[in-house]
Amino acid sequence: MKFRCQRSVLRGSVAIPGSKSHTIRAVAIAGMADGESVIEAPLLSADALSAAECIGALGAEVAREPGLWRVRGCGGKPRLTRSRIDTGNSGTTMNILLGLAALLPQGEVTLTGDEQIQRRPNGPLAAALNNLGAKLVSVRNTNCPPWVVSGPLRGGFTTLDAPSSQYLTSLLLACPLAAGDSEIEVLRLNEESYVEMTLAWLAGQGIRLHREGLRRFRVPGRQRYKSFRRRIPADFSSASFFLCAGALRGNQVVSQGLDMVDSQGDKAVVDYLRQMGAPVTLTPDGIRVEAGALHGLEIDMNQTPDALPIMAVLGCFATGTTVLRNVAHARIKETDRIAVMACELRKLGAAIEERPDGLLIRESRLHGAEVEGHGDHRVVMALAVAGLSIPGETTVTTAEAAGVTFPEFATLIQRLGGLLATEA
Repeated sequence: MKFRCQRSVLRGSVAIPGSKSHTIRAVAIAGMADGESVIEAPLLSADALSAAECIGALGAEVAREPGLWRVRGCGGKPRLTRSRIDTGNSGTTMNILLGLAALLPQGEVTLTGDEQIQRRPNGPLAAALNNLGAKLVSVRNTNCPPWVVSGPLRGGFTTLDAPSSQYLTSLLLACPLAAGDSEIEVLRLNEESYVEMTLAWLAGQGIRLHREGLRRFRVPGRQRYKSFRRRIPADFSSASFFLCAGALRGNQVVSQGLDMVDSQGDKAVVDYLRQMGAPVTLTPDGIRVEAGALHGLEIDMNQTPDALPIMAVLGCFATGTTVLRNVAHARIKETDRIAVMACELRKLGAAIEERPDGLLIRESRLHGAEVEGHGDHRVVMALAVAGLSIPGETTVTTAEAAGVTFPEFATLIQRLGGLLATEA
């Protein structure tokens, strides 16, 4: 599928869908819990549905109803219902499932995913789980999926190199259910806010652990997850496309349902916009962003790698120079987002330089062109936002990838007045 975008003015309000990160954590914990949990307003996207199906493959029961999911957990005792589990395009699901599958008391399961997932490394997580008593083997010896996983996870001591925060999240979710106590020494950690989100979920569950900041954790085993009822907050990562779109040429967009108190790291995009000169107002109806005279900024994006594609677009419209740095881990997402955004924005006329840990962008006079979305949902949506603010027609390929996290993206853009058409 393709998006065909033409310059247009975006005005109005949009209801932002539920958080992918919260939804996947919710269904993972509910799937391991005792009794029935109710997840209200879950994200209905390919990634979230993959998580629900995969948790079901470990013995939970997930019933999807309008506006909520009912999850009957396996009581901390996952069981093998199939020999092969496919996580689709969901890297979060893959990493979390590696930890939960390591709890299997017997048998082995192969965890795989689509072509992108099979290029995304999980080696440091697998090494840590092996240190804690499980057995994970990379089928192709690439430290990437497919993985053959067998348990049980017994506990013990491990170090962990976590260029992706999902590695630590996986251990923190699995270790409370291990047979023994676990100690984790973290050698490196990116995206710390996502670990804080995981810790908030564990605290809500009453899980006991001792930590020294985010560098050392002692997690007693033989604990239990309990059933819960919780509403999923709106997703700042998805909202970033509308927040940033509001700051461009003649636009004014209100993003509804966002909670600035929530633990999501991408709420920092609101501050990035303010620092770049965009008028941002917190209203009872949502976060309103209006077009303003943007200026370049140097941003440490270590905690917000998912925002790199849309911030790279924004940098093209800002006077002076914008530097996005300390975000080398954006290279191990669905695509190498640093290289991909540099390549595709150049096709639109951007003055952009790729750096090892980020991008340097100068104010640019962009023009329409055909660009490749690379099957990466965030790249696709960022390029579409660019195309709505520049002369000529911009065509974005692999637009179906937006459905991984934001199936309503095109519809909401159109409701705001955006000239975005879809083409099979």
